[in-house]
Amino acid sequence: MRNLIVVVLCLATTPIFGQPGSAAEMVYIPKGEFNMGKNSASPTDWQPEHRVSLDAFYMDRCEVTNQQYFDFCKATNHPLPMFWGMKEFQCGLDFPDHPVVGVSLFEAEQYAKFVNKRLPTEAEWEYAARGSLADMNFPNGMQMDSSLANYGQKYKSILKVGSFPPNGFGLCDMAGNVWEWTSDNYQGDYYKSSPAIQPRGPERGRFKVIRGGSWHSGAMCLQTYYRNGLPPSWVDFAVGFRCVRNAPK
Repeated sequence: MRNLIVVVLCLATTPIFGQPGSAAEMVYIPKGEFNMGKNSASPTDWQPEHRVSLDAFYMDRCEVTNQQYFDFCKATNHPLPMFWGMKEFQCGLDFPDHPVVGVSLFEAEQYAKFVNKRLPTEAEWEYAARGSLADMNFPNGMQMDSSLANYGQKYKSILKVGSFPPNGFGLCDMAGNVWEWTSDNYQGDYYKSSPAIQPRGPERGRFKVIRGGSWHSGAMCLQTYYRNGLPPSWVDFAVGFRCVRNAPK
């Protein structure tokens, strides 16, 4: 039996693998460097701010949808998500273009492997979320409001993927709608020793990093550098995921 936790926390690019404009579309995230995290006067887990270098990769334009996850379950005889059929969470085939929720980290990894992809590292996720904007708090700039993302229960529940303007890399919903799993183990002081090139998180950890905030979160959780963690076996009505794929070197 799976555990359940409720989280209440606060440049267009070249498309590939999927119909342009569809939920299956991926976009190219170029090789580059960026400042990860943000320095703060008070102790936080997103500091010290540090320079990170990443190779190019492809990322799903949108979060994995109910329809995509259902197709995986059907093809592999995998159990449907915890909240399947619950309209209050827009989970099920009545909402094919909404992000799937109720999926553990392990299940997200299984899906990713099935479609020949993987989950993003925490560094890849933040680099992509920033959308080439330096020193900005959110994927689209310094300020956030309900015309840019689904958060703070403004819209009462999860919305269809791609309902808001994309960021500078062409990625949708990198803030709000649902939290997203990453492949990194969570450690509160990891940034003090994080490698500068292709960081992949601590070797061990009880939790996995989630990023981006959700429809149920306050604006603070939507900041590009904001970090949180959950046990990898837990499922949640406000946590989904998207995938990445390595780009040829």
